[in-house]
Amino acid sequence: MTKDITFAGLIIAYSLLLIPLLIFKLLKIKLIKDTIIAFLRMTVQLFLVGIYLKYIFELDNLWLNLAWALIMIGVAAGTVIRRTGLKARIFAFPIFLSILTSLVLIDIAFLGFMIDIKYKFEARYFIPISGMIIGNLMRADVMAINEFYKKLKQEVTLYQYLLANGSSLFEALLPFMRSGIVVAMNPLIASTAVTGLIALPGMMTGQLLGGSLPMTAIKYQIAIIITIFVAQVITIFLSLIFASRSSFDSWGNLKDVFTK
Repeated sequence: MTKDITFAGLIIAYSLLLIPLLIFKLLKIKLIKDTIIAFLRMTVQLFLVGIYLKYIFELDNLWLNLAWALIMIGVAAGTVIRRTGLKARIFAFPIFLSILTSLVLIDIAFLGFMIDIKYKFEARYFIPISGMIIGNLMRADVMAINEFYKKLKQEVTLYQYLLANGSSLFEALLPFMRSGIVVAMNPLIASTAVTGLIALPGMMTGQLLGGSLPMTAIKYQIAIIITIFVAQVITIFLSLIFASRSSFDSWGNLKDVFTK
């Protein structure tokens, strides 16, 4: 049984936030308000999650589990759109579909074959694993889309040159897609290369604290890192493909796809 953290322990944790907040204030970085709001939201959301996950795990109903997964995907898609500044009416469904497709493929592989549980949608496995994958690919998707449009704007002459020389839209956008994928995937590749040397990753630490054998925790961590990596690449690739189809007119001109 993992040792519980008391509320006094949580107060100590929150007090540590004073350090970055003081640094922000000293350097006049306008992140104090956003930081406070973010951590307040996180606290409320996580305690609510703790309450209703208890009942979701107890009920373990197929349709409830699937509905919760769809809600997570919807929130992730909305976050990607909001953080990239894209118009929701154009990109909401494509981004949702990208995340959904990736999650279905990865959940089938992880829950159906890697750990091979009898009931594939068991809430105790399905919801945390799906949530972990969605959270990681959401961040990568934001980075990739932002870099894609940033590079496209910076090197619009190259894009137009490629089109003028007979390249298809996909071929003309390929350099910018590559840039988006590289920027989004580099952090995970870098952290994967030093996993186990610098720090023990989250799932492994959680399993060790929960009493799992070290080798069991290691195998779970290897599997989840691989599936997160694959999920990120699939989601980014599909998102950029869908973005390119929605962002340009028949002449290859970039449409007004941003909210600002």
